[in-house]
Amino acid sequence: MRYVLKSTTFLAIVASWLWSTAFVGVKIGLAYHTPFQFAGIRFFISGLLLFIFFGNPRRFFKEALKSPGFLFLIALVQIFLQYALFYSGLNLVPSALASMIVGSSPLFIAVYVHFALHNDRMTAGKLVSILIGVVGIAIITLGRITVAFRGEYEWLGILLLFLNNLSSGYSNVLVQKRSQGISPVVLSSASLMIGGLLLFVVSLPLEGWNMGPFPMAYYLSLGWLSFLSAAAFSIWFALIKRPGVKISELNVWKFLIPVSGAILSWLIMPDEYPDAYSISGMVIIGCSLIILNRFGRSGSR
Repeated sequence: MRYVLKSTTFLAIVASWLWSTAFVGVKIGLAYHTPFQFAGIRFFISGLLLFIFFGNPRRFFKEALKSPGFLFLIALVQIFLQYALFYSGLNLVPSALASMIVGSSPLFIAVYVHFALHNDRMTAGKLVSILIGVVGIAIITLGRITVAFRGEYEWLGILLLFLNNLSSGYSNVLVQKRSQGISPVVLSSASLMIGGLLLFVVSLPLEGWNMGPFPMAYYLSLGWLSFLSAAAFSIWFALIKRPGVKISELNVWKFLIPVSGAILSWLIMPDEYPDAYSISGMVIIGCSLIILNRFGRSGSR
């Protein structure tokens, strides 16, 4: 049992489940706050929680100051750039199309790392697994949301969302290649605080100062989102740093995010309910993960 709880597969599922809960939390938070400012506050609090959890400020700063440039780069790419691209692209693209592009990020990441890392090549089994997962994402998304085009800037939005996926792959490669000597907690905490601060600063000229008062639902969503980001990023960075872990295979578990997110929405949101499209898409995604574990892996567990 202890081995299972520490396994890469189990922890990847936990991190994906945590990220899936963000859909409901973000929907609640954005009903009262602007996107960049809300994200900035959320990520800064996440990093602060990890700093407190680390419990040794002197060792924290000693470790962080070994590679300040690297920590800033991760914060810039993984937190600031990725979420800036996501929110900017979301405003220009129909929500169904945006969900499919972001949901298909394991495919973009697998293609990117195929060229970026010599030991993480695309295999036939891996490609089949990922493509089946993308089909499942498309079925879930198109079954829940109707596509309505938004005009001439839609292609710009699609490009921004593609870049969002690629920035995720790039940051994963950076962590695996250059994070030796930095604990996952320090890496996550510093990047979340720096990235959150950057998002908040950028939000001021774009969105103005919007600091409440807010209802209790807002603070509950902010608290949960801050916790899940702290936990999920720490787990994910720790998994990326594990010997033998392939980034392309690890990210396929992110196909579980829309599945779990849909289930949570059915349970929590009054206007959300299961349908044939969603169930079919979930079954297909389950098949893609089975194929990955049976035929697509190249040695990591």
